[in-house]
Amino acid sequence: MTDDGFDATSDYVRVGVKSGGCSGLSYDLTFDRNTAAEDKIFEDNGVKIIVDKKSFLYLVGTTLEYSGGLNGKGFVFNNPNAQRTCGCGESFSL
Repeated sequence: MTDDGFDATSDYVRVGVKSGGCSGLSYDLTFDRNTAAEDKIFEDNGVKIIVDKKSFLYLVGTTLEYSGGLNGKGFVFNNPNAQRTCGCGESFSL
């Protein structure tokens, strides 16, 4: 993340849900320096994570892990609320 200019002392990782993907909803990861009053803020291993109020409803109980396995490098969402996910794991439905 530091290669992308991420500064853990001032930046947040924003995790969200938006319409799209083959299952109807997709995950959205961005860097952000600003928070809104309704944002939920978490911290894990020194990384501050923010989730907007609407996305939080879809993400309750979700874990986010980084994988460097044979299927490629990237973040893996484990969402207990998802009824169905697509093959690539980037979209889901409830």
